[in-house]
Amino acid sequence: MKRQAEAKLPTEWGIFTIIAYSDNENDWMPHLAMVSEKSDFSKIVNVRIHSECITGDLFHSKRCDCGKQLDAAMKYIHKNGGILIYLRQEGRNIGIINKLKAYNLQDNGLNTAEANIELGFPADARDFKLATEILNDLGVKSINLLTNNPEKLKFIEQSNIKLNKRIPLEIYPGKENIDYLKTKKSYFGHFLHLK
Repeated sequence: MKRQAEAKLPTEWGIFTIIAYSDNENDWMPHLAMVSEKSDFSKIVNVRIHSECITGDLFHSKRCDCGKQLDAAMKYIHKNGGILIYLRQEGRNIGIINKLKAYNLQDNGLNTAEANIELGFPADARDFKLATEILNDLGVKSINLLTNNPEKLKFIEQSNIKLNKRIPLEIYPGKENIDYLKTKKSYFGHFLHLK
């Protein structure tokens, strides 16, 4: 995976440099790094590894906490410096079409993990090693990771990047996503304080 293009991007959160990463320059779905102008890679860097969620990030779906996590992470990174890595791994890497099929299975009683398995996929097929490749390209050596996900911590701990600390990124649950968040906690072991 290579750095294909980059540009300055003024956003509602602040000014970032957006960098596209893929195996070839004609890839229409590259992974992205949003680098805050306040970043200093010679120090510990705040990092959020965020997997694409069209329904949550773009359409503000209430079925998940993804869009609100993205917003909170961008605010934090703009204020404190850092990088948001946006991995194109929709629906825990099953794609938007299968994700919509999974929604229907969830509406009939399955949780998010069970629905993916019912469709013939792993409960979570994402590859966070891609994020370490991006961090290595940027020259990042030590990070604070904004996450509730133990798998992301494990990927960083098994890489050449030093994990300084975890920064929680909890979103207050609503009635539409409380079961989803409970599955994140019980099935995937996310660090969440739910009742």
